[in-house]
Amino acid sequence: MSTDSIVIVGTGQAGGWAAQTLRKEGFAGKVFLIGEEPHRPYERPPLSKTVLSGDASAESTHLINMEAFEKLELDWRPSVRATSIDRVGRQVLLSTGESIGYDKLILCNGGRARLMNIPGADLPGLFTLRTIDDARALGAALLPGGKIVVVGGGWIGLEVAATARKKGMDVTVVEAMSRLCERTVPPEISEYLARLHSKHGTQVILGACVAGFERDAEGMLVVSLSDGRELVCDAVVVGIGLIPNDELARDAGLECDGGVVVDAQCRTSDPNILAAGDVAAWHCHWGGRRMRLESWQNAQEQGIAAGRSALGIEVDHQPLPWFWSDQYDINLQIYGMPDPSHRVVVRGDLQSDNFVLFYLDDETIRSAVGPNAARDLRFARRLIESRKRVDPELLADTRVAMSKV
Repeated sequence: MSTDSIVIVGTGQAGGWAAQTLRKEGFAGKVFLIGEEPHRPYERPPLSKTVLSGDASAESTHLINMEAFEKLELDWRPSVRATSIDRVGRQVLLSTGESIGYDKLILCNGGRARLMNIPGADLPGLFTLRTIDDARALGAALLPGGKIVVVGGGWIGLEVAATARKKGMDVTVVEAMSRLCERTVPPEISEYLARLHSKHGTQVILGACVAGFERDAEGMLVVSLSDGRELVCDAVVVGIGLIPNDELARDAGLECDGGVVVDAQCRTSDPNILAAGDVAAWHCHWGGRRMRLESWQNAQEQGIAAGRSALGIEVDHQPLPWFWSDQYDINLQIYGMPDPSHRVVVRGDLQSDNFVLFYLDDETIRSAVGPNAARDLRFARRLIESRKRVDPELLADTRVAMSKV
């Protein structure tokens, strides 16, 4: 069957790349781009860093400029929500009451910040960070000399903490787990991140749960911890994870499991519906399990793959996971999925700001992580993807170039 109309739900990075890819591949049919936000497609990583600090404008995050966007000739529907999918009639119902027909539908509707269900969680002065509008609102509250509490010691929380410290704020990070970024990095990296933030004057409280929020007589926010401690501040940022927006797919009867389940061709359980980005759950052979990958890399590459797959072009979306985070003057990168069962080889000094941890299965590198080590990590990526056997002693020797390992 020919494809004449493609609907993309979601105007984030995945949706933007899917739309660009359709046109790049020569698709001349109708492309609808449906997004709940008023903004054209943009990248989210700068929101917690340069946009939040005021060093970059929100407009700088847009994937392409307005002139190039208009040349794509999309039927763009900003500030519109897709409310349901009629899979039999191949129609998407919109919040405007309109129905749009599709030959192929691509779900790129991402996720939303997880909220706290505790007393005072709806008070003014509490922020989350997911969108451009979130960044603008939070940025206005980051005032030199002020106090801020960051609830959640994951990537968003730590990046916001670093930005707030650079702006001269008194910052406290509260994390319920026993270490920072416990779900995504090994203990050595958690310890490094704790040292990094402490060195820059951020107080880090681990193993502490927030019991509630309230305002005191002076109008300050009071964050009550479950152990009885109270933290007084001007603002609170809640960064406790992402909830995938898979309700639209679930209501349509698509298979979902912590996100919309897709195969390596980005196809859902309905072959006429695809999904990409933060909402998509796929079996990653690098990690050996089904997962959602909330990263800039995956949003772009899976968006491209979904656009190509919708046109019948053969794709196999199985990229090596890559994640990066900028905090203070540190760039931390992760390739692959660190596994505690693998042998750890250290290259460099763990007490410094420049080292790499390699995770080896036998003599094959399966993953690598480290701060300010972009060059070594680029070589590590090649070694991981090629599955080349390495000498662990040479790998650990900083006198030996990675190209010679």
